[in-house]
Amino acid sequence: MAENTTRRDIAALQALATGGTAVVASSGQGKFEQMMFDGRHMLIADEPVSAGGADVGPGPYQLLVMSLGACTSMTVHLYASRKKWPLEQCVVRLRHTKVYAEDCANCEKPKAMIDRIYREIEFVGVLDAEQRSRLLEIADHCPVHRTLSARIDIKTTIV
Repeated sequence: MAENTTRRDIAALQALATGGTAVVASSGQGKFEQMMFDGRHMLIADEPVSAGGADVGPGPYQLLVMSLGACTSMTVHLYASRKKWPLEQCVVRLRHTKVYAEDCANCEKPKAMIDRIYREIEFVGVLDAEQRSRLLEIADHCPVHRTLSARIDIKTTIV
């Protein structure tokens, strides 16, 4: 297969993002800047200045935790709406870190670093303790949380 040596423009990249396919490509601006397309939207990702980027968009891990936060809030709102509970707002604060896996009995390398996401959820509205407790349980059932908690199989090919 011949190498593609022609840089794709924004319209061509956007056209590739169809049928649930996301497309990410370097923008040519800055050291890390990436353009991300989903068929209808375009976002920019970058690294912070402290990591050598220009900080024109969130970094990859920020996008990851933002996805989890968005899905968490949407799932909780959907459940509360179905139950007709007075949830006015769901505020999700997230932070990604790497921690030592010392408490991981089944890890291959006990001193290895593992990814940890800290998630804090605030439920705004006149909810009783039982409703808040149930909404917290529901948060763990959002599709992105389930995906991140499961074994993920990523298949990579060259096109």
